[in-house]
Amino acid sequence: MDKIDLLGAFALIAIVISLFLALFLVTVKTAHQLSNRLFAFFLVLTAIDISVNLSDLFNIPLNARVFISSFFFLQLPTFYLYVLSVCYADFKLRPKHLIHVVPFLIANLILIPRFYSVDLASKIQFLQKSGSMLEIQFNHVVIHVQVVAYLIAAFMLLRKAKKIYLENYAGASIESLNWLFQFTLALSVFCFVALFKNIFKFSEYPSIAEGLKIGLFVFELVIIFWYLFKALNHPSLFRNIDSKLKLVQHIITEEKNSGQFAVDENEYSEELLKLKQYMVEDKPYLDPSLTIQAVSAALKIPVRDLSVLINHKLEQHFYDFVNTYRIEKAMDILKDVTKSKLTILEILYQVGFNSKSSFNTAFKKHTGYTPTAYRKNL
Repeated sequence: MDKIDLLGAFALIAIVISLFLALFLVTVKTAHQLSNRLFAFFLVLTAIDISVNLSDLFNIPLNARVFISSFFFLQLPTFYLYVLSVCYADFKLRPKHLIHVVPFLIANLILIPRFYSVDLASKIQFLQKSGSMLEIQFNHVVIHVQVVAYLIAAFMLLRKAKKIYLENYAGASIESLNWLFQFTLALSVFCFVALFKNIFKFSEYPSIAEGLKIGLFVFELVIIFWYLFKALNHPSLFRNIDSKLKLVQHIITEEKNSGQFAVDENEYSEELLKLKQYMVEDKPYLDPSLTIQAVSAALKIPVRDLSVLINHKLEQHFYDFVNTYRIEKAMDILKDVTKSKLTILEILYQVGFNSKSSFNTAFKKHTGYTPTAYRKNL
């Protein structure tokens, strides 16, 4: 099988898998329908983009071929909106999000005078000289800028969402943000290799570009299967946060600017004592989905004040603060000889964790040992 046949085979496999997963995402019953639909649309756009490589097989007209290739302008905006929907529980598509379609429209509008509206001979001549055509050069520049801008925006969004989560939640959903960060990193590698491939496409070494293209299809299949594996094995992975929540540093800055921020050590001490007493006596940390809002309601301390107390005064994220009590409880169980038959999995569920990886990470951070090693050293 020559390189062209191999390229077509991988392209066809990638298209079929992408469309199959997209169909699965839009038909599966879940509370995260918008996220699933956005990612399904991203996969459909990916399949459409790949289909350009099968243009000879299906005899796709030049206008349609160029128009299809411009769908790349919609891929990263769609992925960014997907990240937004995963991060924030109250995210909805609004008319303002149509701004993400502007580069796609511009890319096609500038091609109308000298490509879309001319005869076939002129189209072929335009494509033969594509490397020197201003429209093509402009679109390539926009693509490069768009890739960098959207990937940076996605990473910044994930970084902020993770900080907000750590300050307000104590569940296992931090893993979804960590995984989405990894997925975005993999997508970044894919995009930059694709851009690097284009350098060789217009150089004296087009064969290198073809080799990279095959490698990209394989890598794309790996990413898609990775996503499918995660989605099937962790259906509750994608829980999101309230977009109205603010970072503690922003709360403090706002209060300082308005002259409201005044440190009352006596009040801090009283609230801290009340908080610690509540954690010890009521053991709210045993709830795996505990939030700072629930603690606030129980103690009748405003969420903002409680958040500042834990994250600023104690210099701990709410996530770590709660996990400290969970780990202390787990250590007590591990030390109890009457409970020696309990497995690590049973213990982590008892103390409020619902993920083995997050339990092991938190336990080692607190004690320096894994739970198994800690039990052996007793």
